Amino acid sequence: IERSDGVSFFIIQGLTSLGDKQMILFVFLLLGYIIILGGNSMIIFALTDPKLSSPMYFFLSNLSFVDMFYTTTTIPKMLSSFLSDTTTISFLGCFLQMHFFVYLSVTSRAILTVMAFDRYVAICNPLRYTSIMTWPTRLLLIAGAWSFSTFCTLPPVIITWMEPYCGPNVVRHGWCDLSSVRQLACADTSVDNIVSLSFALVALLTTGVLILTSYVLIGFSIWMKGVTQRLKAFRTCAAHLTVVTISYTSSSFVYISYRVRIIVAVVYAVLTPFLNPVIYSLRNKELRDSIRRTLSRFRSAVSATKDINTVS
Repeated sequence: IERSDGVSFFIIQGLTSLGDKQMILFVFLLLGYIIILGGNSMIIFALTDPKLSSPMYFFLSNLSFVDMFYTTTTIPKMLSSFLSDTTTISFLGCFLQMHFFVYLSVTSRAILTVMAFDRYVAICNPLRYTSIMTWPTRLLLIAGAWSFSTFCTLPPVIITWMEPYCGPNVVRHGWCDLSSVRQLACADTSVDNIVSLSFALVALLTTGVLILTSYVLIGFSIWMKGVTQRLKAFRTCAAHLTVVTISYTSSSFVYISYRVRIIVAVVYAVLTPFLNPVIYSLRNKELRDSIRRTLSRFRSAVSATKDINTVS
């Protein structure tokens, strides 16, 4: 799509200032991306196990799906940029990348919020847990998470799209970052900045406050219980709480340091999707056992295929 104002593509500046060190980051990102795809894919396949039918695993499979596509919006393009002198992206491609990166980022936090509510119900209302977290409720919660993300991310992207772009067209970031692209607009973007900041605060504060509220209520609920029940509740929440802490801590660090070092934003974009499968696998015996069964079935299927080929 070529705009009437003359800009039909953008140049991604990326991390060209790193010089020879770019290849170190290339290897880091490539290995990280492979682990993200492999780890999250394994979790999704493992969660098809009928033994893992609880709502928590349903929400975890959705989170793994989001993490895979979240990193796919940026990492492949960044990897290709390390192998070429100039990285370009079409006008439409830039805004699609921008939208899905922000959209999936907010969706990930919204799903973490849903998972916090799930933990609250499981710990504070264990006898009613099954009757509350029915299939319709799970689907409604997930649909709400995706709808909330649409509400928070679509307006800022649309108003940025509507701005005139007449040059320059060099995006000073590793991908088509919303604020970096908006700086290239040939118009006053003060209102756009306020709108984007408002929706960003809504996304961060709404999810953050709801997650915090869930854990405060969980804390009050287990305060009067015995040590054994407290430890059981902690084990139930440990993986989710770890992921939430890393996600929000990393996010805060990015917004503080983003203007100084773009590399911090790149690491942040990879960090949480990379750690999610590791954390949940290490802290959840049922999931580890399911992954082993999945790998065993896969090896058996491969062996059977080889035997058939050998016979034929």
